[in-house]
Amino acid sequence: MNQHDPNRRAFVAGAALFGSAAAAAPAFAQNKAASAGTDAPMTAQAARFPQPPYAAQQQPWPGLAERMDPRPDHGERTYRGSGRLRGKRALITGGDSGIGRAAAIAFAREGADVAIAYLDAEEPDARSVRALVEQEGRRFAALPGDLRDKDYTTRLPQQVMSQLGGLDILVNNAAYQQWVPGLEQLSDEQFDQTMRTNLYAMFWLTKAALPHLQSGSAIINTASEVAATAPEGLIDYSMTKAAILTFTKSMAKQLAPRGIRVNAVTPGPIWTPLQVCGGQPKDALPQFGADTPIGRAGQPVELAPLYVALADPAFSYSTGQVFGATGGDPQPGA
Repeated sequence: MNQHDPNRRAFVAGAALFGSAAAAAPAFAQNKAASAGTDAPMTAQAARFPQPPYAAQQQPWPGLAERMDPRPDHGERTYRGSGRLRGKRALITGGDSGIGRAAAIAFAREGADVAIAYLDAEEPDARSVRALVEQEGRRFAALPGDLRDKDYTTRLPQQVMSQLGGLDILVNNAAYQQWVPGLEQLSDEQFDQTMRTNLYAMFWLTKAALPHLQSGSAIINTASEVAATAPEGLIDYSMTKAAILTFTKSMAKQLAPRGIRVNAVTPGPIWTPLQVCGGQPKDALPQFGADTPIGRAGQPVELAPLYVALADPAFSYSTGQVFGATGGDPQPGA
């Protein structure tokens, strides 16, 4: 079947709507299958992902994906696009590593130009994203800075307009996460950093982006399964992820008459720099994700097809929805 056939596109979008892995499957190929020009089942791709125990490790915040062991899989070698986002322009916060990086790679391979916002310390990861996007013949805008800075954050949409010529997709993905043993150890400074990074920035950026978004645009917010099942050591982080779901649903209602869709993704335990920079207790990291029904942490590439589907104009009837990728863990209800 031709991958550009509109009937197939509608089927894939519909499958993702109901949480099916079918929306993800065409994006992946085993090395052997790729050489033969055929797609591999998603289960075959997933069988090769790293299993716990993972190596004990720790990095200073914000961390780099290139220094993790094992290196996260963002789809650098496996994600294959089919033109679903051709001509679109996307801004992704936290696009240097983790889920944001996987979305950036997938968007570029689906035909979109990509801008990423990231911290100066994450420049090595950002440079490799640039190379991957430009290999696809797409335009790339690197926008380093701190999302806690309102002036920087509110300037981002105009910078994207100037460098990419428009803005069609906004992915509010960047987050700050630090594990603490109890409320007594949660400092005002950490609480403030979590709120400003995870909530204030989303509020500032979405508000600044609205004048540039047209009918058919999409906003995708990264929440988390912890919005429903908050771990005892992620108090402030879990609070923000629950608020992101409320923001998503409110904005979806407000922006639907303007033709702008707003949806959220709720990842489970995903292998990203967030986890090795204090997001998890150091002694618990080797077994990170082992208690999920799938039995391992997810890889960022496994979420990329969800972000593509939510950005795809074919998903035109889905707004205010919550889409999970939790390895079988409970997720917040839609």
